[in-house]
Amino acid sequence: MNNVVWTIAGSDSGGGAGIQADIKAMQSFGVHGCTAITALTAQNSLGVEAINAVSTDIIESQLLALEKDMKAKVIKIGMLANVQQIQLISEHISHYKAKWPVPPVIVYDPVAIASSGDLLTEEDTVSAIKECLLPLVDVITPNTHETQLLTGVYLIGPAAIKEAANKLLSWGAKAVVIKGGHWDYPSGYCIDYCINNFTQKGEEYWLGNEKIQTPHNHGTGCSMASVIAACLAKDYPLKDAFILAKAYINQGLKVAVRYGEGIGPVAQTSFPTNLADYPQVIEAGSWLGDELDFDVPLDFNMAADFAPCESKSLGLYAVVDSVDWLEKCLQQGVKTVQLRVKNKDDAQLDELVAKAVALGEQYNAQVFINDYWQLAIKHGAYGVHLGQQDLENTNLAAIKNAGLRLGLSTHGFYEMLRAHNYRPSYLAFGAIYPTTTKDMTGQIQGLEKLFKFVPLMQSYPTVAIGGIDLKRASQVAKTGVGSVAVVRAISEADDYVQAISALQAAIN
Repeated sequence: MNNVVWTIAGSDSGGGAGIQADIKAMQSFGVHGCTAITALTAQNSLGVEAINAVSTDIIESQLLALEKDMKAKVIKIGMLANVQQIQLISEHISHYKAKWPVPPVIVYDPVAIASSGDLLTEEDTVSAIKECLLPLVDVITPNTHETQLLTGVYLIGPAAIKEAANKLLSWGAKAVVIKGGHWDYPSGYCIDYCINNFTQKGEEYWLGNEKIQTPHNHGTGCSMASVIAACLAKDYPLKDAFILAKAYINQGLKVAVRYGEGIGPVAQTSFPTNLADYPQVIEAGSWLGDELDFDVPLDFNMAADFAPCESKSLGLYAVVDSVDWLEKCLQQGVKTVQLRVKNKDDAQLDELVAKAVALGEQYNAQVFINDYWQLAIKHGAYGVHLGQQDLENTNLAAIKNAGLRLGLSTHGFYEMLRAHNYRPSYLAFGAIYPTTTKDMTGQIQGLEKLFKFVPLMQSYPTVAIGGIDLKRASQVAKTGVGSVAVVRAISEADDYVQAISALQAAIN
């Protein structure tokens, strides 16, 4: 019941876009798609020959039937053919938001122009969209043509993209995804932009990849919005929904085939499992970041391709908060340990890191220091572990030049792809389960996602962390992850020696 998604949109008789594309894309991500049809278009691969708007009475009958028995977690809205339809849909959405026990998330794809160039909405609908619908929308997903039509901002560069997105936010939308398939800037690349006030206030995401040269791209906009809707229904954060939708479209464009004599549809495939289909997360200091005129901080120290670990399989990975626990683990044959200490003064930290490094050398083990990269460099540690929030204020070049390994935490697909920019020594995925060691609200990944993370990042040693105990360790290991990190499973065990032995057996 939680994975019901409605699509309120037009029917494409050619099968490439609209309702037809929506259902196929949603099915690819494991949600159940329900439909309320707003228009019956007569179209084929050569273009749109007629738009037959459905009466508001018929649309309302569809919505009432669905509401009675199959309430949606997410509602995706596509083509609305006239002002009366916009007003009707807005009234119903307003009711759902106010009256349903769990208000639905609204994803609006403002279909204005098809890939063939045909106008798909009446000219007087724009003001109705702004006044009635946008204040109810959680995520709006226009392409560049639709963005210009709605905002009047000509998208000549990144600053104009942000200006247009902020206009849409000012009219009520909580998040904006601007699809860049029609925006050739920089030349030969496809750049997509998202600003998120829906779940992460003011957070921006830029994605980029080389343009995929195919004429057969009908339905890309509908499909991308539908994947975003499906991912949100499965409680993926918006930034993950954004990057997965983009990867899905890239995958479909690469295998799209021609049906008819004109523009063929993007292929509706499956969950994207090939890293080559994923876009790059664009950051300051990268080539695409420079092309987009991103500001680079004065103390920016980007680095990539860090020293490798000895093996892709790091085994049992103990995360401890003291040198005593670190030594106990090493004595029991644990070969990968992280020292994670908090609330110590500088002198204490210096001493702790020095002792940890010495113990690592004594037991020929891989000891990582959490956060304190300067001390790790000073004392010649094996490696450093950082969270994503640490990347912007860490001298990564200094870590690399010192020959230290770098482990990075990731929470979801977007952060995984961002970490991939740095080519670290290993990637940690978490939290797999809820944990009491830190607040991971909204960041629980679960085994379903871990099964997808591991093959995507198969070139790295991979680590699963978060809420893993003996009972769960063997299940986690079955995903193919190279290491299982534990915190409380050792330090809070009645017999830590037996716990370590049992955990190693479960993982192996």
